[in-house]
Amino acid sequence: MKAIRRFTVRPVLPEPLRPLSDLARNLRWSWHPETRELFRSVDPDGWRAAGGDPVRVLGSVPAGRLTELARDEQFLARLTAASADLDDYLSGDRWYQRQSSGGGEAAELPAAIAYFSPEFGVTAALPQYSGGLGILAGDHLKSASDLGVPLIGVGLLYRHGYFRQSLSRDGWQQEHYPLLDPNELPVTLLRQPDDTPVRVHLALPGGRSLYAHIWVARVGRVPLLMLDSDVEENGPNERDVTDRLYGGGSEHRLLQEMLLGIGGVRAVRAYCALTGHAAPEVFHTNEGHAGFLGLERIRELQQDGTEFDAALEAVRAGTVFTTHTPVPAGIDRFDRHLVARHFGEGAELPAVDTDRILSLGRETYPGGDPNVFNMAVMGLRLAQRANGVSTLHGAVSREMFAGLWPGFDPEEVPITSITNGVHAPTWVAPEVRALGARQIGAERAEEALSVGGSLRWDSVTDIPGADIWELRRDLRAQLVAEVRTRLRASWRERGAGSAELGWIDGVLDPDVLTIGFARRVPSYKRLTLMLRDRERLTRLLLDPDRPVQIVVAGKAHPADDGGKRLVRELVRFSDDPRVRHRIVFLPDYGMGMAQKLYPGCDVWLNNPLRPLEACGTSGMKAALNGCLNLSVLDGWWDEWFQPDFGWAIPTADGHGLDEDRRDDLEAGALYELIEQRVAPRFYDRDADGLPERWIEMVRHTLADLGPKVLAGRMVREYVEKLYAPAAHAHRALDVPGAAELAAWKTRVRTAWPQVAVDHVEVDEASGVAELGAVLNLRVRVALGVLTPEDVEVQAVAGRVDTSDRLADAQSVPLKPAGGPDQQGRWVYEGPLTLDRTGPFGYTVRILPTHRLLPAGADLGLVALPTEATGEGAGVLMR
Repeated sequence: MKAIRRFTVRPVLPEPLRPLSDLARNLRWSWHPETRELFRSVDPDGWRAAGGDPVRVLGSVPAGRLTELARDEQFLARLTAASADLDDYLSGDRWYQRQSSGGGEAAELPAAIAYFSPEFGVTAALPQYSGGLGILAGDHLKSASDLGVPLIGVGLLYRHGYFRQSLSRDGWQQEHYPLLDPNELPVTLLRQPDDTPVRVHLALPGGRSLYAHIWVARVGRVPLLMLDSDVEENGPNERDVTDRLYGGGSEHRLLQEMLLGIGGVRAVRAYCALTGHAAPEVFHTNEGHAGFLGLERIRELQQDGTEFDAALEAVRAGTVFTTHTPVPAGIDRFDRHLVARHFGEGAELPAVDTDRILSLGRETYPGGDPNVFNMAVMGLRLAQRANGVSTLHGAVSREMFAGLWPGFDPEEVPITSITNGVHAPTWVAPEVRALGARQIGAERAEEALSVGGSLRWDSVTDIPGADIWELRRDLRAQLVAEVRTRLRASWRERGAGSAELGWIDGVLDPDVLTIGFARRVPSYKRLTLMLRDRERLTRLLLDPDRPVQIVVAGKAHPADDGGKRLVRELVRFSDDPRVRHRIVFLPDYGMGMAQKLYPGCDVWLNNPLRPLEACGTSGMKAALNGCLNLSVLDGWWDEWFQPDFGWAIPTADGHGLDEDRRDDLEAGALYELIEQRVAPRFYDRDADGLPERWIEMVRHTLADLGPKVLAGRMVREYVEKLYAPAAHAHRALDVPGAAELAAWKTRVRTAWPQVAVDHVEVDEASGVAELGAVLNLRVRVALGVLTPEDVEVQAVAGRVDTSDRLADAQSVPLKPAGGPDQQGRWVYEGPLTLDRTGPFGYTVRILPTHRLLPAGADLGLVALPTEATGEGAGVLMR
């Protein structure tokens, strides 16, 4: 029989044990070993059955055991200490508070930041993530908490989360969507003082409504607000809006993103009003999915009487947009008519002009489709500050979106970069953390892991090689045991009986070089590159002297049959009795598996198509556990690779190279590296049986790379480079200032067709000049109705290539030399120093300028010389 309704029946905790509830409801336990150990001791068997989830443990512990613990003085002492430690963590000053109390610019840090993301990977006990974007968002919240940054996270609560993955007998991926009951999750429903649930409301076409409750997860000091449309007042379709992460068709996705952005802002307002939390001065849009948040903030300002253009400028000033993908398919694009139907009269935001909304997402650049609404384009237009997630990805993003700033070279497109990081307390194995604590002390080790930037990482160099090698073997042995357990469970799901599975007891070897590969399975990540030459791979796996073993995991999107075929291809190879003890595929990759996989591997493999990996943080997590990276120079590895940290797989990126030939060449390079460099380094032992050169690479990885890959470093950079400037801009751009800036932009855009560079003169006619010589430039420009206060005339100089394209260019402002002439032309003058040798060139240009503009390229307007303007641009230096 099947129950017609389900309840969660919680035990009543005895008074002495009441602090357990607060400890379980704050997700700090997910990265705080002492709290996890406390809950493990409550019920060790229940802890294992609950997958290490304190809320589920407390929901199932027998009443007799609670009574026993309530009289256990030793347990109560540990509970008191854990509770006091959490209180101190939540209320004490941390990095952010120390910065803001220091005076100067740091004292003007934002009072609060709202961080919007479609997914958050905080812990396996709250499965609201699919891959890297969600894990990064979860690590961002946790690191913000450790640093004391006043963040408010905003997302959706998916009743089915992301899918669970299993395999059919022939290796085809199968998806399952277990129903999640919020009452069994570490979340709390946000309620009014009269105990009624807080709701947000969106108006839909046809007089329909979309309601959502707000669930709050406590991520240390950071509240995470998650909107849930499974509300009785909703119709069936509306109840299902938050059913699955990245599920459904276009309209379903559009409604999810409207609820996340528009409903999310309303949830933040309700939360701040109820709790007294400071209102956000900065809104961070983590990928385009949350871009509609800017429209709701425009509506708020328009409701107070602000015109659209002024409201847009005010919203832009305090908005940060982070793009996470260089793959166009990863950007949501909706039919413009679908978007138009959901806004305006009879739908959402009726006071905001629908044509203005549509213009924010239009692809107006060459090659764009004006009939689609691009969420990333809207995100960029609604944010004054934008960034990619690695140095290389920043450059790729500037190229990708250069059409939004016509007339500017890609390097001048106002998209910067902050390289991702990972939350070390979450991803560092307890054994690795314990080794560090023995070396420098527990408190100093915790600070080094969470805050980042600590020189204490250098102490790794003093750890004896034998201790490092013993730790690495222990972690490898733990992985072997974990793999066998998971592999046996997977084969049972595939229909195998116990009599068929005796071979699993011999899968993997704790003394064999172990390579890990785990990630989502889009085609560009090339899950099966290792299979290009199967016989060569087989020889590597079965080498009698230097064998290799590989652990693979990953999920293909449910709608991606191509990705599923790649999974099946890998699974079928790993099923071969010749090699199945040396290569395994583990289904249902998630945080729980990852926390065992990263520490247990010796080498982390990453072989995407360059430059399609925006960052790729899995290799960072592996590195923090002493695992070496073997990767294509893409994402963060392109930025920080050194031979001390691992190996770079060469890329075959010549022009005209077909895909098969490229993959063959790069697979060959991968095999060559493993055969000639990686395996010999691992198996080359000294008289004490230690691979000293390998251990030295582990030391360098931990000491030199470790501090760079921390999310603490990443969040500090967001605060200093983006959040603080955005808060300053937000304060400077009050309603009158925003109106002034909007009116000025309208005037400049209208007048810009009359702006031109008429003539350029230089006092050096020769094509050769000496290093250090000074050219005196004289430029005549037409400004139409604009004045010198509206523009900046610049000389732009740098090296030139054979096509006279400027590289490494620097700009020098020129000054007006008097008033306009009889034709209304202005003359600008200034010196240009020839400060480098070789082919050197210059040009001049006119940009709009205003005290409230964040960058000269902000409007995407520039006036450049024509061929007939004046002197040539090239000067050869010797």
